[in-house]
Amino acid sequence: MVTQRSSKRLAERPDLDTKTPQRQRGKDTFEMILATAGELLAEVGFEKLTTNLVCERAGMTPPALYRYFPNKYALLTELAQRLMAEQDAVVDRFMRIEAYNSRTLEDVVAWNIAMRKELIRVTRAQPGGLWILRAIRSVPVLQEVRNAARDKVLTVQVGNVAPHYPDVPIDTLKAALRLAEQTAFTAIEMLIEDPLLDEDRIVEEVSWMSALYFLNLDKRPPLKPLDIRPED
Repeated sequence: MVTQRSSKRLAERPDLDTKTPQRQRGKDTFEMILATAGELLAEVGFEKLTTNLVCERAGMTPPALYRYFPNKYALLTELAQRLMAEQDAVVDRFMRIEAYNSRTLEDVVAWNIAMRKELIRVTRAQPGGLWILRAIRSVPVLQEVRNAARDKVLTVQVGNVAPHYPDVPIDTLKAALRLAEQTAFTAIEMLIEDPLLDEDRIVEEVSWMSALYFLNLDKRPPLKPLDIRPED
């Protein structure tokens, strides 16, 4: 059932229908537009990014750009999907190593460090990577794109991890993996935003947090509520 509120939201949703070219010349133009948009995003941020600015930097007319991207939201969506695909590929590759299967704590920490450093590398390699991360979290239409991608990846991650935690409820695993994802990308944003931070130290501390959390996920005793009353 479509409510009045959801109908209004759909009506206000910008067009994200990107036209992917088939011929090589069109593909080259498509990639050039994206590269230019990523560079400008890193320079001016999301709010100041416009299709006219992309056209000016790329040396093309607006109609030529609109042949592929109807607006800046479509541009951002394509950039966000590419970054998320790169990040997801890193996580998937590391998950298949089965870090939590009969390994020492030190091995799991080292696994976490290696994965997080690779995530940082692919994020930095993406033009406008930091601003893409910000846009994914702050622009409503991009949050929809992120949520859809996240749910798809979460299903795969739960499938990879569940055999190692047969006694942990699936809902608990989902919550744990979501928290791990949020922690990972919050740390990445911290490091990219503040280059003066000690990257190795931040990555190591977050890796210890994650390793200790997951290695004890199936060993936690039931909690009894504390009877804490305010003082009279």
